[in-house]
Amino acid sequence: MILQFLSPKHHGILDYLAAAGLIIFPFLLGLGSDGLVALLLSVTGGIGLITYSLLTDYKFGAFKLFSYDLHLFLDLSAAAAFITAPFAFGFETLTSIYYFVMAAGVIAVVAVSKRVPTANLADNMASSSVNTPQAAVTTPPETDIPSV
Repeated sequence: MILQFLSPKHHGILDYLAAAGLIIFPFLLGLGSDGLVALLLSVTGGIGLITYSLLTDYKFGAFKLFSYDLHLFLDLSAAAAFITAPFAFGFETLTSIYYFVMAAGVIAVVAVSKRVPTANLADNMASSSVNTPQAAVTTPPETDIPSV
């Protein structure tokens, strides 16, 4: 049973919604009362998510510099940071729960996201390129080299 049903397109939609949440929720929940790091980690995570989403090669990426697999790796790295932050910075209960819930959400989204096969991605990139110069393959002329 394959549980990967979330297409890269829908993953992209969730990325931008999650980024907005990461930027807005800390203010709504008053995470700043637990220290500036508690507030800035989430806001910086949201800005980072927007940045690498814009750089990802998927429907909602603007510059398409990062592979979708790299994007998913960055998602999991952010989740790992969210899991460790409460222990590293000694956050209070509400802030800790916030970061654990955010990490769980990221891990869940990555777990159900469909992967883009590398071969298909390469084929799509090759078919979408316009007037790409092809390297000329030439073979050197055969010559008779006297043996010694």
